[in-house]
Amino acid sequence: MNRRFLIAVCVAAMTASGVAQAQKSNMSFFLAANPGKGGDLGGLKGADARCQSLAKAAGAGGTWHAYLSTPASGGQAAVNARDRIGKGPWRNVKGVVVAKSVDDLHDNPNINFESALTEKGEHVNSRKMKPNYHDILTGSQADGRAFPADKGDTTCKDWTSGGEGSAFVGHHDREGLRDDAASKSWNSSHPSKGCSLEALNGTGGNGYIYCFAAN
Repeated sequence: MNRRFLIAVCVAAMTASGVAQAQKSNMSFFLAANPGKGGDLGGLKGADARCQSLAKAAGAGGTWHAYLSTPASGGQAAVNARDRIGKGPWRNVKGVVVAKSVDDLHDNPNINFESALTEKGEHVNSRKMKPNYHDILTGSQADGRAFPADKGDTTCKDWTSGGEGSAFVGHHDREGLRDDAASKSWNSSHPSKGCSLEALNGTGGNGYIYCFAAN
């Protein structure tokens, strides 16, 4: 085989690898698969660790947080998802900008089936697919803030329950049963009918969470 040809092949492979790595390191948003316990994510700390671990494995640096809220309880102040994720902008693994700022994220985000990818660049099943996995755990209102405590359980007991309870979810594909704002909301569509993975499966989800680079 021609030596020049071999050198050209090696250079091309190295260039392609470098481009892929650059794309990964530029990633600041992705959908993370559930670790297997439904709404029990190990609390906010466990969910953040999940995001951090997957981001690191994909070659992305920085500090990563899960887009999750928790209501005020036991003297502890509410935690708002919107306050945990930095200032933006945020890009998926392919470099597509999903939001330029926190306000943009909650007013006019570019989050949909095509852009809400995993850290590996994979699509998550939409409502039009079987099984349907478009319910994404958030525990948040449309503005990215926690629900009032008197709303009931909206976070699977602060993300520690994989059985009883309920969590508010959004639709990453921006589609639902009705043609209304809630059905099209990426972060605040409806409550789940349980916190186990089986219960989440039953209403169109698989326990995915949104992960954002916070710096």
